[in-house]
Parts: sequence; C-alpha cells; structure tokens
Amino acid sequence: MNSVFEVQKTIREVLLKMLESHSLEQLNKIPQGFNNNIIWNAAHCISVQQALVYKLSGLPAIVSDEFILKYRRGTKPEGDLSQAEVDEIKALLSTTLEKTKNDFETGLFVDYNEYATSLGYTLKNIQGALDFNNYHEGVHSGIMMSLRKLV
Repeated sequence: MNSVFEVQKTIREVLLKMLESHSLEQLNKIPQGFNNNIIWNAAHCISVQQALVYKLSGLPAIVSDEFILKYRRGTKPEGDLSQAEVDEIKALLSTTLEKTKNDFETGLFVDYNEYATSLGYTLKNIQGALDFNNYHEGVHSGIMMSLRKLV
C-alpha cells in the first residue's frame, strides 16, 4: 500500500510547486471559460481527500467541516483568497498526506461506508478510496496545468 502514498506524495509535490510558482493574483484568477482557479483546485483536492478517506470511514476529518464544504464538488471560488489562506492550503497539502499515511499505517481505518462516485465507480473500502483519490488529484493537477497557461 506504500505505493499509493508515494503516488499521492508526488502529486502533492507537483501541486505545491504550481502554487509556489504563481503570484497570489495568478492563483486567484479565474480565466474566461472556467468556473474556478488554481488555488481552488488545490484546496478541492484536500477537501475531497478528507471526505473520501476520513468522512466515509466514519472518522473526523483533519480539516474543518467548513473547509470541506467550501471546496467540495459543485462549489466555486467565493472570492479571492488571502496569502494566509494560500499558505494554509500549501501546508495542508503536506500535513494531510502525512497524517493520512500515519493513520493508515496504524490501522485507524477500519470501517468504510460505500460510496458511488460521479463516474459510477463504487468505493467499497479504504484501499479503493485511496486509489480513487489519486486518480481524482491527477485530474485536478491537469486542470491546474491548463489554468496556469491562462493566468
């Protein structure tokens, strides 16, 4: 199972590099034809990971419920984020990954509530959730790569 965390670590490092290589203005810019921006996509990855892994396991998330609600599927930026908010998202990219890995290794994830994704794939256990999460973060990495060309 270590490879799933190695993949997620690589994705999160790519996301972090994108955040660090753009100005606050660029991170907040929503290009014409898009509903969101670079920083929203990074926060969305954190939000979804927390919901898929912790919430569906019946455990409290690492981030607040407000964070999950603000960046969940179907939302869009409500306004520009401050540098402090961007810094928090940057930190969460690492801390949520490390805590999830540690929690997995210590056997915290016992129960899982099945969940049908928007793609029609049903997550049945924590392994499926972690695998699907990497796919999801890969999709949003691609969206962020497209956005960075337009900001």
